[in-house]
Amino acid sequence: MNTVKDGIPLKPEALAYQRKMSNPLYFWFGMLAKLPSAIFWKFRIKELDGEKCVVTIPYSWRTQNPFKSIYFAAMAGAAELSTGALCQLAISGLGKYSMLVVDFRAEYFKKANQKITFTCLQGQELFRILESLQQNDTGKLTMVSSGKNPQGEEVAKFYVTWSFKRKS
Repeated sequence: MNTVKDGIPLKPEALAYQRKMSNPLYFWFGMLAKLPSAIFWKFRIKELDGEKCVVTIPYSWRTQNPFKSIYFAAMAGAAELSTGALCQLAISGLGKYSMLVVDFRAEYFKKANQKITFTCLQGQELFRILESLQQNDTGKLTMVSSGKNPQGEEVAKFYVTWSFKRKS
């Protein structure tokens, strides 16, 4: 069984989710049903495990704004996906949860005029919070997704606060 570094086991449902999201065809159909803009903007999940999620967004006519950089909403979507996919992985097999973005903010550092890779590294922290929730408990976690260009320069940083409620 796959585990995250500190020994938290991934449930079979989480492993199944991980395989599905790593499959380009399944990802495409899943996004068509749940998040069609991800298809239009050509997001790709490059890595998803118990520690991190890595999502890319290309610089193309689909994502470009009039100022010849990636549209802020497209970057926000890729950043949210890098945190949300990690959340979905973490809740897989743990029972019923509701999850909702309750706060969102961004910082921009450099023009995004190349492919940008968004990485969220908070899988272990997320797993610990979710497993500690009892029925009808709620928890929040602000997850950080850092967007970097191919040279490794940070272009933007997004802070997505998720609220989780464990249902009975």
